[in-house]
Amino acid sequence: MPRYPFVSIQVPESLAEVGSEQLFELGAMGVEVRDTTTFQRAPTDDVMLIGAFAEVEQAEDAAKAFDSELNPQVTYLEDDSWRDEWKKYFEPFSLSPHIVIRPPWRPAPDVAQDVCVIEMEPGRAFGTGLHASTALVAQLLDDARDSLAGCTMLDVGCGSGILSLIALALFASHVRAIDVDADAIAVTYENADRNGVVSKITADNMPVDALSSSYPVVAANIQADVLIPMAPALAKATRAHGILIVSGILVPQGAGVLQAFAPFYDLEQQKVQGEWVAFALRKKPV
Repeated sequence: MPRYPFVSIQVPESLAEVGSEQLFELGAMGVEVRDTTTFQRAPTDDVMLIGAFAEVEQAEDAAKAFDSELNPQVTYLEDDSWRDEWKKYFEPFSLSPHIVIRPPWRPAPDVAQDVCVIEMEPGRAFGTGLHASTALVAQLLDDARDSLAGCTMLDVGCGSGILSLIALALFASHVRAIDVDADAIAVTYENADRNGVVSKITADNMPVDALSSSYPVVAANIQADVLIPMAPALAKATRAHGILIVSGILVPQGAGVLQAFAPFYDLEQQKVQGEWVAFALRKKPV
């Protein structure tokens, strides 16, 4: 009988999405969220995240990656029924007014003619659209779709490639995608192929400060402590009067991010979702 490992952690409900993404990044094949509405409930008001892993060693390494305060535990199931059980909870969802995300095992929902359905496989790289930071960028890109139409966008820290796919769905002609993680590049191409747009994406591990071109629209969904030192390089990569969308920023970090980018950009728009904020910045004339 197959023996499959699970890793469980307890986190505040506000950090459930972050914890789920981290479990995926550590190799989880699926993540279940248990709260006070589930039959097997967490013993506190926190939610319990349970990640299913294919290998015991992988699960044990993942458990060690979490702080002991999160009570990481490794348990085992002598069965393989879990493999597809979690998938029934991942339904198509609207990410922005013109973008819907669906997993491969769900049929495309009926949508309005001006709405695009993107197929995403939850898995190895960050970005299914479930996290607020990704949703905020998607909404800002949707608002900037007139600027995207017919242009090449730069996707910095592309992860799963979801922002690249959104840009193409919003009529960008091409996307230049970069990420320090080689696995992210492979996943970006997999998702591009899944959606029939692989010829419209160029993805690799080139550092942003090594780029020789500038772009009319740039998106960087990373995190504040990485974005701040990248400000000069991102400014160089953004065309004069172009748009830079930055996300992965907790609300208290927003002022520091804006201060770092102020020499290069003017604030055009901001969106907040829960404890996360994202900014659309307009490049100042040279």
